[in-house]
Amino acid sequence: MTEANSNQNGSQPKAVALISGGLDSLLATKVVIEQGVHVEGINFYTGFCVEGHTHAIRKKDKQKQKRNNALWSAEQLGIKLHIIDISEEYKDIVYNPKHGYGANLNPCLDCKIYMVNQAKAWAEENGFDFIITGEVIGQRPKSQRKETMPIIARESGADDRLLRPLCAKNLMPTFPEREGWVNREDLYDFSGRSRKPQFELAKKFGFEDYAQPAGGCCFLTDANYSKKLEDLWQARGEKRYELDDIMLLKVGRHIRPKANFKLIVSREEGENNFLRGYKKEFTSLSTISHGGPLTLLDGSFDKKDIELAAQIVARYSGGKNADKVSIQVENFEGTSYIIEATPMQPHKIKEDWYI
Repeated sequence: MTEANSNQNGSQPKAVALISGGLDSLLATKVVIEQGVHVEGINFYTGFCVEGHTHAIRKKDKQKQKRNNALWSAEQLGIKLHIIDISEEYKDIVYNPKHGYGANLNPCLDCKIYMVNQAKAWAEENGFDFIITGEVIGQRPKSQRKETMPIIARESGADDRLLRPLCAKNLMPTFPEREGWVNREDLYDFSGRSRKPQFELAKKFGFEDYAQPAGGCCFLTDANYSKKLEDLWQARGEKRYELDDIMLLKVGRHIRPKANFKLIVSREEGENNFLRGYKKEFTSLSTISHGGPLTLLDGSFDKKDIELAAQIVARYSGGKNADKVSIQVENFEGTSYIIEATPMQPHKIKEDWYI
């Protein structure tokens, strides 16, 4: 381990690392720890993180990882992790990103600027000297380009107290490097989409079990999820969501047969159980004559709309080939009634109904 120089107060330099739970932030933090800097992690909860949601709900995903990767990373590094809920303030970034969206509804550049800014405020409040991120030039098309790196540093207010250990040699020396808190020669010059250098560095540090990223850890980078969120905004006539909305967008089939309402149809037992928790907030449809999905209705609807929804639900039940399927309709106040629905024929379910 390299012995770090002291900071301006004559004490050990202190850095706060943005810990996403991915391999890059794990490695970037380890690189700086190895130089004798005291590091603590910070993880921002936006509500859109992939891990621990659908994998924890769906039976078919039962073998998939359910751990919180940010906490796991902190454990591997032996550092303290501060988890901060920014889900309410984050809405404005999703609604109105100054730098626009990526390929989907992902406001990646604005997101990174905001998180670095929040980390800077935290660092100042807690007496930390600089900020670490796991960014690599050229790895993400929106937020990790050489021309956007200075924008993040400048607009976040972190300026040259923002250190990117994995690609630092491709950038101008930062304040921590000039002050001798970290040795530039022990930093890296990674660039591009290839993960091979990271895998090799992970092996060097002895990390074997780490998160395998696929386009980031945020649902907003997913085309299907973004389409559902866009549909939600269009139906409401404004960009608006609550935490329950973004959770429900991750679950079930979303079918909009008419502009005024949609169905959220569970796909298996785990989703059935999850959606059951929302029965006091939505009108729900459950098949009782045959096995079938629990379905929530979202929007405004009349009796004919409910009958249409029941035909669709019957199609997804064990009675899809039956003449009639008995369906219990229950509103959020707990009153209910039963209707007999003829399962809708597949060719009548229009492709553009599926969100």
